Amino acid sequence: MKNGLLALNVILTIAVGYLLFTQFTSKRSGKTEIKSSSQDSSVSHEPFRIAYFEMDSVEANFSMVKDVKAELSKKEESMNVELDKLDKDYRTKYNDYQQKAQSQTMTQVQSEMATQDLMKLQDQMKTRKQVLDQEYNDLVMRKMKDVKTKIEEFLKDYNKAKNFSYIVSYEQGLFYYKDTAYNITADVIKGLNELYKQK
Repeated sequence: MKNGLLALNVILTIAVGYLLFTQFTSKRSGKTEIKSSSQDSSVSHEPFRIAYFEMDSVEANFSMVKDVKAELSKKEESMNVELDKLDKDYRTKYNDYQQKAQSQTMTQVQSEMATQDLMKLQDQMKTRKQVLDQEYNDLVMRKMKDVKTKIEEFLKDYNKAKNFSYIVSYEQGLFYYKDTAYNITADVIKGLNELYKQK
């Protein structure tokens, strides 16, 4: 058994050696050409430049962000109105059942049915709140992604003429020094708003 495994290992080693040998000898004869991207700064020997924009200024002045905030505010308001209505309905029924119980006009069966009814209403309120919260969170994520995509698309187009290696968003506490010569916030806000007005 051991001799059979040893023989198999020797054969496999020879086969792998042969494949490696043929692979490397064929690459020497047919030289491969390495293509470099014209936009790769390490190949083009252009200076390495980083620009930044202030995200809080973009959030404060980009019309799309303002529209998104207004839409989210409306959604939140409509959610609160619906939840308040459900809560009001629950309280009205609770008070009604409470009055009937105090005036002793309810039978034992009616009291149990009232308790079940109130529990059912509580469950419905809880379920509806979870659904509304999930819808709201999905909307927020979708809108944030839309804004991020718009900014990325604009910066990609903007950078064709500027040739920055990186464009980052400046946020407080992340960077300790910034040279205002590379602050492109005004260009970003102006360009984003022009694009947003067109669409």
